[in-house]
Parts: sequence; C-alpha cells; structure tokens
Amino acid sequence: MSKTVVVSNVTKKFKMYKKPAEKLLDIILPKGYGEDFYAIQNISFEADQGDVIGIVGVNGSGKSTLSNLISGIIPPTSGTIELNGEVSLIAIASGLNNELTGRENIELKCLMLGFSKQDIKKLEPEIIEFADIGKFIDQPVKKYSSGMKSRLGFAISVTVDPDILVIDEALSVGDQTFADKCLDKMNEFKERGKTIFFISHSMGQVKKFCEKILWLEYGEVRDYGPMKEVLPKYQAFLKEYKAMTKEEKKRFKEQVQLKQSGKATPKKELQPTAEEK
Repeated sequence: MSKTVVVSNVTKKFKMYKKPAEKLLDIILPKGYGEDFYAIQNISFEADQGDVIGIVGVNGSGKSTLSNLISGIIPPTSGTIELNGEVSLIAIASGLNNELTGRENIELKCLMLGFSKQDIKKLEPEIIEFADIGKFIDQPVKKYSSGMKSRLGFAISVTVDPDILVIDEALSVGDQTFADKCLDKMNEFKERGKTIFFISHSMGQVKKFCEKILWLEYGEVRDYGPMKEVLPKYQAFLKEYKAMTKEEKKRFKEQVQLKQSGKATPKKELQPTAEEK
C-alpha cells in the first residue's frame, strides 16, 4: 500500500506579540523579539492510501495547525511533509471570499485549483446541488450563516475530487441531515481508496467514520494507531483530567505553557489533559 502523507520531524513555531510594534522589533533586532509559541513540536507519522484518520486532542493541541500544514496553507518551521496527490481542506469558510457570491466563490476556488472555465461550468451544477443553499448561492458569502459557509466549502472540496481530504470541524455546524450527507460522501471516498483526515470533537462521528486515530497533546503525538486501540485511551485520559482538583489543573496548565514556549518540561511530569471546563 502506497504512502500518501509522510510527516517527518515537523515543528511549527509562531511568534506572539502584545502590540503591533513588537512585530517590527522582531524583524530588525538581531535576536528577534516576541514570545515563541510552538503549536506543533517535532511530530512524525505516515498515512497510507485509503487511511481514514481521526485527529483528536483537546483545544490548543495543534489539530488545526496540523490540518493547515498538511494542506500547504502554512509551511513548517522545520521538518518535511511529503504528499502523494492533490490535497483539499474543508473547514468553515476555508478559502471563501466574503465579498463574493457563492457562485463567484465556486469559480474562484476552482480556478485556483487549476480547473478551466469549461470544466468549472460542468462542475458548478453538481456543487450547487450538493451545497443546497437555495437562492443564497447568488448572495455575498458575508450574508451566510456558518452552516451555509460550511455547506458551500464542503460541496466545492468534495466535487473537485481530491486525493487527500482534510476535514477540520466542518461538520460541527449545520443540521444532522447535511452531516449524514457529508458522511455518505466521505464513505464513498473511503471506498475509492482516498486518504482522509477527520478533525472533530464529536466522538460519535469519529467512531462511526475513522479507522485510525492520531492523538495530539499540546503539539506532540501522544499516540497513533487503530481507532479501537487509541480512542479508548484518549477517552480514559479525559476522564482522569476531569477528576483533577482545581490546583492540579492549574499546575498542569503552567507546565503546558512552559512546554509550548519552547522551554522543555520532562514528559513524565505531565498529567492527563482535556479542555478546561
């Protein structure tokens, strides 16, 4: 089975500034300026053709950063990402221009993906039918609800038929009927041997759709493997965290902040994590 995605020792560092002037200081000062923030730290994994991988982790663990790295929207600070095939990212409003209508966005996004105007004319009816947003297709996207933006973005991305599909919380908005429609389409892609990354806080959707789990914990890979093995560990981890005292949660958060600022904290000191309640 051929490798479609190979991520090797990838790190993504951002700079955090308290005010705009600090960005200029970062450019002109020899040692730079601003606080380092490591959203992703030295991660490695591989995906095969036909893999359906759920990316899980609490808020701030780097899931969306990883989706943007795989999709080529942002480059890694260090490390390499090898892709075998065309990639399409589906996220709420991803790549949509708020000033353009839905129909104009279809043309713009497809042109950016290399389709000719003749090809776009053939694809447009299928995209519009799948999005199912009625007369809003000819209204500016800034008038859309988040659910409508997600519908249009999903419709464009699946209709252009990518080899690698990255879905970042795109099914978290809108109605269940559309979510089921999207899952049906993704199952069709799965049967055709496409590689799919699925980011969702809905464990029900992850269990229903994914075969592997990539568990991120504050920028690092905590575990990666079959869904039936990794997901129960993640869910048990969340349960442990919820049982922590307020002081234990505070101490852990301080450790995480040190870790993501690039000041290494021994992994054995870390406690189970989950999003703050």
